[in-house]
Amino acid sequence: MSEATRNPMTLKPVVLELPGMHEVTVRTDIDAGGPTLDVYAPPGDGRPRPAVVFVSGYPDPGFEMMLGCKLKDMASYVSWARLVAASGMVAVTYANRTPADVALVMRHLHAHGATLGIDPDRIGVWASSGNVPNALSLLLRDAEVRVACAVLAYGHTLDLDGATHVADAAKQYYFATPAAGKSVDDLRADVPLFLARAGRDETPGLNATLDRFAAAALARNLPITLTNHPTAPHAFDIVEDSEISRESIRQMLGFLRFHLAG
Repeated sequence: MSEATRNPMTLKPVVLELPGMHEVTVRTDIDAGGPTLDVYAPPGDGRPRPAVVFVSGYPDPGFEMMLGCKLKDMASYVSWARLVAASGMVAVTYANRTPADVALVMRHLHAHGATLGIDPDRIGVWASSGNVPNALSLLLRDAEVRVACAVLAYGHTLDLDGATHVADAAKQYYFATPAAGKSVDDLRADVPLFLARAGRDETPGLNATLDRFAAAALARNLPITLTNHPTAPHAFDIVEDSEISRESIRQMLGFLRFHLAG
C-alpha cells in the first residue's frame, strides 16, 4: 500500500540513529517454509553472526487491513533492524499468516541460519507491546528452539495471580497469547531477559501486569534486567524524541550485544 493509505504511526522511525545503519545489506522475501524473512546484515567477512528476531504477535492480513502495512514494513521495525545490523548483529523481520508462524521462523533459522550468515546458537528475540506474549511462548521450557536472550519492551506479559489484563487487551487489540495460563515457573531459567518499562504508559493494566511479572521473575531469581523510563509513554522509542529515550534504546542494543556477540 502507498504511504498515503497507511496509519501515521507506521511511518515513524525509531528516534535513535547510528553510523552505518543505512548502509547495511538487506535481503528480502526469503522463504522460511511459509513465512518470508527480511534479513539485515552488517558488512563483514562472511562468518556466521548472532541474530535478533523481531517477533510479531499479530497476523499480517489483519494488521495490514487495520494499519495499511505489514508489521515488518513499519518504519520503526525497519529502523530497529538497521540499528541491530549497525551494532554488528543480523536482524530478522518476517511476514506471517498467523502469529504461530514464528515457530517456523525459529525452526528455519536453527536449521538454515548459516546460509543467511547467522549462528543458530546465538539467536535472540525482540518484541514490544502486544507482540510480547507471542515472544514469551519462545521462552518456555518446552519451546522447540532455544532462544539465547530476549528484549521485551513496554509489553503485555502474563496474567498472574488471577489478573485478566492481558486477556482483556488481547480481545481488544487482537494479539496472540499462546503462553496464556503459564507462569514464570514455566519460563527457562537460563535465558536473560531485558524488560523496558514506560513509566507513563496509559495502556490499561499493562504496567500493573509488567510489574507483577518482574516481581515474580525476581522472586524466582531469573536473570532479568529492568529499566524504567519514568516519563515515557507507550512506544517511547518512536514517539518520544528525547535523550533518555535514545539511552533506553542504546541499553537494549547493548544488552543484545553483550549476550549474543560477547
